[in-house]
Amino acid sequence: MGTSQRFGTTAVEQAEAVIVEQYPRLVRLAYVTLPGTSGRHARVLLAHRAVQRALPHTGGGGPGVDGPGGPDSPGAPLEDVRVRVLRASLARAGRTRAALARLSWPPAPPFVWGLRLWPPAGGIDEAARLLAGASAPVRAAFVLHRLDGLPEESVVRLLRAAGAADPADAVREAVAVPVGDPGDAGDTADPDAGPRAGEALLRALRNPEFDASVVSARPTDLLRRRRRARAVWAATAALAVVGGVLAAHTASRAPDTRPLAGPVAAGALDPARLVRAPAEAWADTARVDFTAWPARGGRTADRALLARALGTWAARPREVPVTAAPGTPTDPPARPPRLLYAGDSDGRAVVLLLDADRVVRYAEAAEGPRARELAFARTDESGVTTAAALRLGRTGTTARYLLAPWIAKAGTRDLTRAGDPAKPLDVSAEGVTAPTAVPRAAGACDTWPALELTSSARIVEKHAFVLVDLGALTPVHLTYTPLPTGPGAVPARQPREATGTAARAAWAPVACRLRELPGAGVRAVNIWDFADSELPDGGGRAVWSCTRASGWAGPGDVLVQLRPPSGPPQDVARARATAACGRFGQHLLAGARWRSPAGRWYQLAAGSREVTGITATGAVRAESKGRSLVAPAGARGAAVRLTGRLASGAGITALDGAAGGRD
Repeated sequence: MGTSQRFGTTAVEQAEAVIVEQYPRLVRLAYVTLPGTSGRHARVLLAHRAVQRALPHTGGGGPGVDGPGGPDSPGAPLEDVRVRVLRASLARAGRTRAALARLSWPPAPPFVWGLRLWPPAGGIDEAARLLAGASAPVRAAFVLHRLDGLPEESVVRLLRAAGAADPADAVREAVAVPVGDPGDAGDTADPDAGPRAGEALLRALRNPEFDASVVSARPTDLLRRRRRARAVWAATAALAVVGGVLAAHTASRAPDTRPLAGPVAAGALDPARLVRAPAEAWADTARVDFTAWPARGGRTADRALLARALGTWAARPREVPVTAAPGTPTDPPARPPRLLYAGDSDGRAVVLLLDADRVVRYAEAAEGPRARELAFARTDESGVTTAAALRLGRTGTTARYLLAPWIAKAGTRDLTRAGDPAKPLDVSAEGVTAPTAVPRAAGACDTWPALELTSSARIVEKHAFVLVDLGALTPVHLTYTPLPTGPGAVPARQPREATGTAARAAWAPVACRLRELPGAGVRAVNIWDFADSELPDGGGRAVWSCTRASGWAGPGDVLVQLRPPSGPPQDVARARATAACGRFGQHLLAGARWRSPAGRWYQLAAGSREVTGITATGAVRAESKGRSLVAPAGARGAAVRLTGRLASGAGITALDGAAGGRD
């Protein structure tokens, strides 16, 4: 159904009734389908715009989706509207950030000037974050099937009518999307915890109280808006009197300040209204994250300090340095934030505040407001491990951390020494660690310190995990996925904590490569041993691994390596901003040229558990059945193309440093 098609008056009236009745569900469908790169404000407006513009034009014609009749079948008013919403959302999902920005001018209904809008936490944004790494058709299929309850065949027809490529594949991927995260509970956690968490999330997303059309609002930059308005009037007067002279003079008098908090956020700046969790809330909740942290520290009652922290956050004077993880907003809070800590640490007064899905750290000299600084970090979808610690501050080569209240034991470990045991780390009654070494960002790398923390038995049994400091406010969670235990029929293994013997052995030769990562944007790093193969000429058995650094924003960077029985690992391939080696990129093929102990060169290749055959073409021509390939190669590294076949019959190409994927 093209946008130019006309409908009869009755059909248009029916479509209007459908839009009014189903408005929250349609907005949810559009919002989740639209790309997250446009930002939450633009995404909200585009979602409402897509639904409101789904009302067809009058003037003859008929439904645009052929199919059997029925109240919920293609051709019915609801399905016609769904197709129009899908078509608009899928079209925008394929556009660039610049193209999306152009959609806001000239403005189209709904008009929103002077406000920033975003959906409240826990509702529509939860599904959007869950599907951040999936394609737009998959996101749409997830909403239609998993949330709206449509049969798979109906979703396929809707996506096809909306112009989606491979709608059947999109539905299959949407059905396979995991909605739980059992990895946070450790290897010995309840095996049913993941499915239960998944069902709970789906029930929450379907909950009527999470109305997709409900939004929160805060003002835009008020002073900048005022200056722009003044500049317009000044320019008008200047054209009438002396050209542009007066306008230039007015612009030169603009105050040199950052935006202040407006009246909407004024209540959030009152220290008396800061939210404080009960001391034992963490032991009596299913949401074990930063929201369960109590307010700790010796200065939680220091209203002057708290007022300075909130005021500095709101005003952001230019002399105060501000650092933020990628994608983290730094604007003032729209509601009173949650107080996590206020106290002195190594000559600095530190305040930690939680606002929705971000944490802010304010620091100043202990005796007063000098040498102030602000740091922001993302915390969305944090859990037992990723909400386990925050850096209070750093002094030279050491740092102190505030640990979560559910941490029962803390220690330090050197990742480069797999056989060394963890050393105990002193922790105060408030949860502040003693100074502990942090990794060096440059120079020789003969050690890589890490935190090894153990959760309280009150929430999970025998759960230890490893965090490393990469320079950000939130430490990075390290995990390990062992080799597959059997053929493709065996379920894929899940990442587990990097505390076992095999995990420590895998991390030891890779630890120093962590300094290559942008720590401020990294949430977790996992080493996945996806294959092993016998090396020729008596070279022994090598392991193929993929190290994935997952960012808070969704995409991650990967490094594929070949680990021989002795000697350092060999880099095989790199890729940036990719889903490879993650939850939505579980199929992998990689290859490398390798020189044997006998001095001969070979082309090696290996694939993940679903690979059933590998073919090499180009400078090397060879084929193998199974998950590994070994073939003689010339001394010169001429181009070789590697392709594989999956158990499903689909094709896969080798990760070559840019991207990997299916044919």
